Amino acid sequence: MKKAKPTVAVMYDFDKTLCTKDMQEYSFIPNVNMTPAEFWRESNELAAQKKMDGILAYMFVMLDRARTARKSVRRESFVALGKDLEFYPGVETWFERINAFGKAEGVDVKHYIISSGLREIIEGSSIYKYFAEVFACEFLYDVDDVAQWPKNVVNYTTKTQFLFRINKGVLDLSDDKTLNDYIPEDERPVPFRNMLYIGDGKTDVPCMKLVRVNGGCSIAVYPRSRRETASELLRDGRADFMLPADYSQDGELERTVQTVIRKMAIADRLKRQSAAQMEKVRL
Repeated sequence: MKKAKPTVAVMYDFDKTLCTKDMQEYSFIPNVNMTPAEFWRESNELAAQKKMDGILAYMFVMLDRARTARKSVRRESFVALGKDLEFYPGVETWFERINAFGKAEGVDVKHYIISSGLREIIEGSSIYKYFAEVFACEFLYDVDDVAQWPKNVVNYTTKTQFLFRINKGVLDLSDDKTLNDYIPEDERPVPFRNMLYIGDGKTDVPCMKLVRVNGGCSIAVYPRSRRETASELLRDGRADFMLPADYSQDGELERTVQTVIRKMAIADRLKRQSAAQMEKVRL
């Protein structure tokens, strides 16, 4: 029986990693008659005053301000905001190019989002179709499709659980039992050594570090005019590389990712060859 191709997982933050700013700032915040500074200040002040999670705070402010401005909080309205997102150069053709490269190297590349942004907005974007799964914040809706409560919340520390879900192939968020079952590393669908994490900021540190210490790779991307955070991530050993957030064909980011995928493909082949020889010795 022909063996399945090894899988390489490329995981991305979303805001300021793929799109150029926080996703709420394109349409939602202007629609509720606020500036980004006003929205985030109110959200941060609420979190500080109530000693609550900052992500839950912004989700509350979204619903509160939308209702005050008499704007819809139906699911379809949030999804519609995704059409207004603006991406860094090359993003919209990136995934097909990377998939084709992986195929040529003998691996199956799968893309994942791990974001504190809103899943509904990502669903409405032009690139949603390229992801094997999107792990992001999400509202719970009533029978009339109106947002009532946070359904899923992803903050900078809870992001790491999704690495293990991808690692073990347990993508159903309601399935904690299988997630916590012991599975030998080499029997998991995506070993950590086959993981690449791409992010832009301090909230990505736990994921970057977890991937790196387990044999994978992390890349810090940055807008060409602001590289301070990426420099810090590289200097502190959080990221393996820092590169401009330019996903254009034949660009530096693409060439680096191709090299990482090639390395992972070679390492996987050597690992399998060694395991096969070990099995023969045991017979």
